[in-house]
Amino acid sequence: MRLLTLASLFTTVALSNAVFAQSTENLNYNVVNIQAEATRKVSNDEMHAVLFIEKSHKQPAELATQITQLMNQALSLAKKYPQVKVETGAQTTYPVYDNDSTKLKEWRGRAEVNIESTDFKAASQLVSELQQNFQTQSINFTVSDAQRKKVENDLMTEASKNFQQRAQLLTQAWNKSGYNLVSLNLNTNNAYPQPVMMRANMAKFAGAESADAQNVAAGESKITVNANGAIQFK
Repeated sequence: MRLLTLASLFTTVALSNAVFAQSTENLNYNVVNIQAEATRKVSNDEMHAVLFIEKSHKQPAELATQITQLMNQALSLAKKYPQVKVETGAQTTYPVYDNDSTKLKEWRGRAEVNIESTDFKAASQLVSELQQNFQTQSINFTVSDAQRKKVENDLMTEASKNFQQRAQLLTQAWNKSGYNLVSLNLNTNNAYPQPVMMRANMAKFAGAESADAQNVAAGESKITVNANGAIQFK
């Protein structure tokens, strides 16, 4: 009885190994990797700007008060533009020493304001008003999340169709009757333009109560969806 049980076990293991080997062979036989993509240029519909203030004072408490007042004024001014999203950014305070000694000379503070909006006119006007006290660090344009997701969804369908066309083309080229899809991965790749950097001494318009709102050219971004996968010829 024991010998019969062992014999049955060995037979089961042998059959399992044979089935596994056959399954693996079927999976890897006539498998072809394919790559396709779909690309579209999209107009940038969202503006981002970073403005900052820098102040110096011998007393850190007075320095903090000055910066707080200017930041509060900026946030109050931004309420005139409800279509513009305004957030406080990084803030730093650090000591400044004389060049030839370790004697403390003064304290210097810096604070940033981040601006984001799909309304270019309103955002540009707010930037120009803030430049009474703030300087512009950078301005750049991107595709908004809502627009990007919409375009990506369209491109996923297009990339999938391109993948199927290549799969069908290869199937015909190899004189096969058809194919089965083994795997498929869809990945997005967005290319955005670099920020428009502005020098501090050019971005601040001294002597003007507020500068005219600047006309902007937002440009375009390229959105790509890649389809990578494998098929198995029948």
